[in-house]
Amino acid sequence: MRAYSVDLRQRIVNTYAAGHLSIRKVAQVFQVSKSTVVALLKQQRDHQTLCPLPATGGRTSHLKGREDLLKTMVANHPDYTLSEYCEAWAEQTGEWVSQSTICRWFQREQLTLKKNTQN
Repeated sequence: MRAYSVDLRQRIVNTYAAGHLSIRKVAQVFQVSKSTVVALLKQQRDHQTLCPLPATGGRTSHLKGREDLLKTMVANHPDYTLSEYCEAWAEQTGEWVSQSTICRWFQREQLTLKKNTQN
C-alpha cells in the first residue's frame, strides 16, 4: 500500500489541531482509520515532519549467518526438493524451517531447482 501524500497528512493534522473535531471525527472526514490519525499526530510530535518514514524492515531469516551450510547442501544434493532441503536442514541443525523460507533463500540467491528426470 502506498503512503498517504504529505498534503493529506498535513490536512489531517491541521484539522485535528484546530480543536473542533475529535480523532474519530477527523478519521471519518478524511476516510482513514483512527489509528492513522493517531500515528500521524505522534509522528508530527516526535519527528516534527509528516513525510513518510523509511520502512523499518521485517524479521530476519532463520538462515541468516548459516547460508554456507545451505550452499553445501545444495552442492551435495542438487536434486532435492524443497521439503527434502527442509528435512536435511532439520537433521543438521536441529531446527525446522518452512519450505517458504528455503524458497525465499533460493530466490535471493537467484538459484533455481532443476530436477533430473532421467535415472
